[in-house]
Amino acid sequence: MGWKPGQGITLALVLLSTACSGSGPGPGPRNVTLHQKWALQPGDRLAGYSVQSGLGDISVNVQGNRVFMPFDGQVQPAEGNADQCVILSSPDVPAYLFRLCGLRQVKLGDLSQGEPIGSGNTVAFATLRRQADGTWAMVEPAKELLAQFLDRP
Repeated sequence: MGWKPGQGITLALVLLSTACSGSGPGPGPRNVTLHQKWALQPGDRLAGYSVQSGLGDISVNVQGNRVFMPFDGQVQPAEGNADQCVILSSPDVPAYLFRLCGLRQVKLGDLSQGEPIGSGNTVAFATLRRQADGTWAMVEPAKELLAQFLDRP
């Protein structure tokens, strides 16, 4: 039984996709229920354009540079706008989540402090604090905390 045309390419693609997939699929999307509700959210469409940030986000022009993990934690796609935003959580700060929008080449999963999360031009940062009812409220981030995302520790 010989090779048929196209079998080598199919086998190569299967092996390549298996090799590139690493240890399995990344973490699933994270659903975050916000305490506050605003009409426009990151990922919404407005006159054919994609909304990149919303009320409560701090947008920083990182000029194509990388953004780093400020502490050990996990990076997950944000449910509902996974192509634009990620959610960062860490056991070091269990009462907080961080939403970052506008990153490219995002690295998902468990990351160590100082590892790059991704890069971007304009990145929107939101700091969320857990409320007693289990929802998350946007809070103003400390400048020092935002700086940790921008400078590798």
